Amino acid sequence: MHAIYPLTLAALLFAVGVYGVLARRNAVAVLMAIELLLNAVNLNLVTFSSLLRDQYGMGQVFTIFLITVAAAETGLGLAIVLLLYRNRGTAAIDDARELGEDGALGLKRVPPQADGDGNGNADAANTATATAARTPKAVTK
Repeated sequence: MHAIYPLTLAALLFAVGVYGVLARRNAVAVLMAIELLLNAVNLNLVTFSSLLRDQYGMGQVFTIFLITVAAAETGLGLAIVLLLYRNRGTAAIDDARELGEDGALGLKRVPPQADGDGNGNADAANTATATAARTPKAVTK
């Protein structure tokens, strides 16, 4: 068997997966890119197991194990993405940085400013709007 064809395909899959992880902002697209990375690794494992004529088939064993881990990772990742979408209304990864609590990683949350000048100077008409914008929203089921 010529190993150049499956190894080239695996390299292309891996390259597309790395591009998807680094360039995408949607969490579902990032999960799909991670799956491409894992499938490229699976293809490499099976190819090298066949190329080296492994009598125990360890490449296939590791591939089955990796498929199981990938399925669990996808289920957990999709559950997290659904909760993120339910709470924030978007699946963008950049918006997920605001999920941390005060004091997590030494960071403090800054409440959003209601007015455009950034100094917190809202007039009397915008006081109720500014107060409503600064209060955190309660999450209910």
